[in-house]
Amino acid sequence: MKLNKTVSIGNKGKGVRSDCFVSLEITEDGGIQIELVSKVKALYGKSILLLIEEVLNFFGIKHAKVAFEDSGALPFLIAARMEAAIKLLVETDKNFLLPMLPQNNYQTTKEQNRYSRLYLPGNSSSLMINAGIHTPDGIILDLEDAVAPDKKYEASFVVRNALRNLDFYGCERMVRINQVPRGLDDLEFIVPHNVNLILIPKCEKAAQIHLVNKKIEEINARYTLYNSIWLMPIIESALGVMNAMEIASAAENVVAMAIGLEDYTADIGIKRTAEATESFFARSTIVNACRAAGIQAIDSVFSDVADMEGLKQNVLKSKALGFDGMGCIHPRQIRVVHDNFAPDASEIEKAKKIVKAFIEAKEKGLGVVSLGTKMIDAPVVKRAEKTIEVAVSLGKISKNWREEDNEKI
Repeated sequence: MKLNKTVSIGNKGKGVRSDCFVSLEITEDGGIQIELVSKVKALYGKSILLLIEEVLNFFGIKHAKVAFEDSGALPFLIAARMEAAIKLLVETDKNFLLPMLPQNNYQTTKEQNRYSRLYLPGNSSSLMINAGIHTPDGIILDLEDAVAPDKKYEASFVVRNALRNLDFYGCERMVRINQVPRGLDDLEFIVPHNVNLILIPKCEKAAQIHLVNKKIEEINARYTLYNSIWLMPIIESALGVMNAMEIASAAENVVAMAIGLEDYTADIGIKRTAEATESFFARSTIVNACRAAGIQAIDSVFSDVADMEGLKQNVLKSKALGFDGMGCIHPRQIRVVHDNFAPDASEIEKAKKIVKAFIEAKEKGLGVVSLGTKMIDAPVVKRAEKTIEVAVSLGKISKNWREEDNEKI
């Protein structure tokens, strides 16, 4: 047993929903005493009480007083709050895990679209529950900046259980850990529990990537895991920008690199502006490093969630610089990001012509591909094929576009 005997975990108060607050006191006698306050007590009170008792029994707690205030929390969160409270009082290596949802048993690929990634605070379950229905490419459960320092421990359990027990609707399951080396401890909560991609904040050297991968390998060996876990370092300082190529090429599982402009501009001592001239060098450096390393370049978030036109223009500028996607801090930003990062009609038509020319040259046994008077090299063809692939995946053209185009002729 630890020295302290009483702890409080969770969120309560006006405006809190789909969450709970637990006050736990370990006692020497008296059995298990639970005081439950819940607006849904008539419907779910018995289930809530049974789960609380199940968690206590799992950790061998025979005597305790529990004050539990519920605002519509799902089982994964109730279990997370209870376990976090218990582990602040009791030394144990045991983990209380609800069964993993079978629909989340999918892996992601290195090349898949990452136009959008939606940031969600790791200690606020209400925002997580239905995030997947907004169809971002990735959902980020954030353990870093979005979580207050005194809430990070309990947030780790929430994120772990969310990875296992929330339906992500096919979105890439991402977690932003804390800055290395502290973030290495976060890996214990996410690597064995269904994470697809880990974001590494304030990355400044390749050594940070190596430390993360070393820890992942240790955990994988312990749990006999074989899942691919991708990495996305976030560049947020002048040093990180200057080491961008080193970081982008640090490991095979680095699939993208992002830039965080709020911290970057603070680091170099200037104000972030809508024109973004102050970050042009940094963003261009990131894009070039990513292209050279063969990974995706991801731009920073657009912070004004009410300005959709401003967001659109920002996305178009970002795309023109060579970025492949950006972060979102509100679901309403996702559609604007997708629509404007995706290939437009002129890009699709140009890609069609290039792919057709390549196929015709190949069918004729020609070693040289040309379109009109211009020669087409392999990287141009590859980029055109990627444009077509994306357009098909987004429903902008049919997968049978060649046959359909021939019929029109």
